[in-house]
Amino acid sequence: MCAPQKLYYQNSLLLSFSAVVTACEAAGEGKWKAALTATAFYPEGGGQPADHGTLGGARVLDVHEKEGEIWHTLDAPLPVGETVEGTVDAARRLDLMQQHTGEHILSGTLHRMFGAENVGFHISPDTLTMDTSCEISAEGLAEAEREANRTIWNDTPVRCWWPDKEELAATAYRSKKALEGPVRLVDIPGADCCACCGTHLPTAGMVGSIKIIAHERYKGGTRLTVVCGARALADHADKCAQTARIGARLSAKPVAVADAVDRLAAENADLKARLAAAETGWVGQLAAAVQPQDAPLAVAALSPDGVRRLALAMSERTGRPCLAAAPEEGRMRYALVWQDDRLPALNRRLTDALHGRGGGRPPLAMGSFAADEAALRALWSEINQQIQEGTPL
Repeated sequence: MCAPQKLYYQNSLLLSFSAVVTACEAAGEGKWKAALTATAFYPEGGGQPADHGTLGGARVLDVHEKEGEIWHTLDAPLPVGETVEGTVDAARRLDLMQQHTGEHILSGTLHRMFGAENVGFHISPDTLTMDTSCEISAEGLAEAEREANRTIWNDTPVRCWWPDKEELAATAYRSKKALEGPVRLVDIPGADCCACCGTHLPTAGMVGSIKIIAHERYKGGTRLTVVCGARALADHADKCAQTARIGARLSAKPVAVADAVDRLAAENADLKARLAAAETGWVGQLAAAVQPQDAPLAVAALSPDGVRRLALAMSERTGRPCLAAAPEEGRMRYALVWQDDRLPALNRRLTDALHGRGGGRPPLAMGSFAADEAALRALWSEINQQIQEGTPL
């Protein structure tokens, strides 16, 4: 079987073609794989996903190259020996080329500015990720992003070709690994020259824009999350819509949202401080009402920490078991305090009977119950009667 013509290398904007089916085999699970004399479908490789589309009426679900042959995964078989029409999904092809070409421009810019090697690259359905060999500051990334977008604004031409040995030896280019045999170079003057097998746009201007939306330290370098082209526009539109919604809730213009959020955070911190002080006073009042001979149960609208503090404060006034609880999203959060080795057994009795979860060891156990206050009080009364009578829990 002769190697197929790789039409996607001849013209990356080619979206329709005709070719003869040279092989078609069952691929399991209702799928088939077909080989052609020529194809415009790019096979997955080099961090770039495969093209999708239609081929002779069948949907192209995936494309892979194996031992020089390009196999198209289809949802229906094709007749061997017949000529079929192929149509590449134009939106997907453009999107993938925008991401891949944008990655070249940004990677080359980072390499030129900081000596950063691209040690990882992947295009996902929503973003692309890039891993660099060194850490780069937020300020450095912002400057590199501006430089990369200048290449786009200049509509710099993109050249893809296979140089001969002499030209290759005389050309400075980036590569993640040592290469053997023919090497395909992608050159974007002033931005990047790199060995690459993917499809790329003919000019940098068609990338549209490059935006770094996140960065983090990763394995001694920096992991970037990037969007290019239509993805960058969609990301910008989404964030503008979210900012507008937040601004409407805060009665602030979009440009003043950050200041409004800062004011809201300060007000929230002040309210939390006041609430904590009020809760401390309330915990003190509830604990003060406990008599030394009591085995108290208190149910109040308290924070988890307030529940814990109330149980401990009640325990200071009595040596008997003390239980504090608070309603929380359909459950009862609790804190159980008892200076006794039987605390775990008592906690199990409560959680088993009230469909709860939680645990601890003397003097404190914490968790929650799936029961209402009436059921909790009834069981607590029963348990205290058993403790007074000396009946095992």
